[in-house]
Amino acid sequence: MTPADTQAIVTIAVLAAFADGDKHDREREELRRIAEGLGRAHGVHLPTLYQDVLMKRVDTASAVAALGSAEARQLAYEMAVCVCDADGAQSPAEVSFLSSLRSQLGLGASAERFAAQAEEIAAAPIGAPSASPTPGAVAPAVDDAALDREILNAAILNGAIELLPETLSTMAIIPLQMKLVYRIGQAHGYQLDSGHVKDFLATVGVGLTSQYLEQAGRKLLGGLLGKLGGGMLGGLGKQAVSSGMSFASTYALGHVAKRYYAGGRTLSAQMLKDAYASVAAEAQGLQGRYLPAIQEKARGLDAGKVLALVRGR
Repeated sequence: MTPADTQAIVTIAVLAAFADGDKHDREREELRRIAEGLGRAHGVHLPTLYQDVLMKRVDTASAVAALGSAEARQLAYEMAVCVCDADGAQSPAEVSFLSSLRSQLGLGASAERFAAQAEEIAAAPIGAPSASPTPGAVAPAVDDAALDREILNAAILNGAIELLPETLSTMAIIPLQMKLVYRIGQAHGYQLDSGHVKDFLATVGVGLTSQYLEQAGRKLLGGLLGKLGGGMLGGLGKQAVSSGMSFASTYALGHVAKRYYAGGRTLSAQMLKDAYASVAAEAQGLQGRYLPAIQEKARGLDAGKVLALVRGR
């Protein structure tokens, strides 16, 4: 992978993030922050990428032309698919964008199979449906210690997934976070759907598209994404590349969700945002303590096991 390949892949990923033209201002600001942050990486020059995309000064044709190998073209397509699927099933505009990109990249059946797998992840249910609560029923007793263990285990799992080199594994982090929030709500007597959970994540400040772009971009620039950097075992020595982002975000989402649903969903949007920022900072401090557990978990994972977890198997 050359710096030119990396620049082109990140450009295509940001173009994919704006393919549907339907991003909330909050998400646009996150995408701008991430594009600028990725642009400070060594050997990559992206200081104006966000503006270049919005002003249509770059397009997929020019980015594709800069890709120097079949592996780079495949990785560019995979990242674009995952960016489009990160917030759910593809919109018609995203379908059109990816179809055009696949044609420009000259990819065939393997790309279509990858897209089908990504769509399956995006459409995976966040939890099994259960019966509606009986009117006037007493709220279930909540085992706080058990929930705390579940949150920690989920954070360790997502921290481990962060070390895997496959693009689909990176994409799995978001639905696993959504499943955690769903189970916490359910434990407190709330039957949630994916729309509610997505709104909760957005309210605390976790954009789905922007989170995927940041996770995958950091791994790409650190040589962890694709089949680079010695694969997963190489990734174990490069944990600092992503700074335990998935561990911290999952830990914070879990504890803020627990606080929110235990309190009867009365916290304001600003209170949720402030609580998430505070717990995420705490989790970043804890990440070092749990790094051995994260690494050990990663050694027992592969893409197939991760996808089975998303599917609920």
